[in-house]
Amino acid sequence: MGSDAIPPVHGTVRVRDVVREVVAEVAPEELAVVAGLARLDDAAVVRRLERGGGRREPLGFGLGEIATMAAPVVWLVLDQTARQLGDAAANGAVTGARSLLRRVFRRRGPEVTVPALTPGQLAEVHRRVREMAAQRGFDEEHAEAIADAVVARLALTASEEQTSRDGPLDPSPEGGEPPQE
Repeated sequence: MGSDAIPPVHGTVRVRDVVREVVAEVAPEELAVVAGLARLDDAAVVRRLERGGGRREPLGFGLGEIATMAAPVVWLVLDQTARQLGDAAANGAVTGARSLLRRVFRRRGPEVTVPALTPGQLAEVHRRVREMAAQRGFDEEHAEAIADAVVARLALTASEEQTSRDGPLDPSPEGGEPPQE
């Protein structure tokens, strides 16, 4: 990451962190690809993964070769999820102006984060990961494993958010000293 990387807001997790952790678990042979993509800002990664390649490839090979890899599946689904959740709050004109200024001043764009998700949202992410993995040629078992790993990581974020909001579990009544007998 660069020196202008901003830490994620409490209760969120960066898409690139989830991608790296999930790939390390389900497809560690792809970590070099994730490291190569991590040099780019999130918007550039998504453009390259959606486009499937281009004239200049910083990874040393065309992205067509990674069509059946877990990293693009995870990155694209999480990016779509984060953007859908953020669309209600984002103003398109302001976002476009910021993007233009970043390009002019050669600054990285903001890192995309996913907030703690509800159980229903986690189920939707699971379905979308399985669906995209199947579209990209993964067998059902591998697609399920990728989706399970993504949801497990995102559920951990939701659990951490709940714990920080509620505080640690305290078995004593009203958080005080345990009753004496």
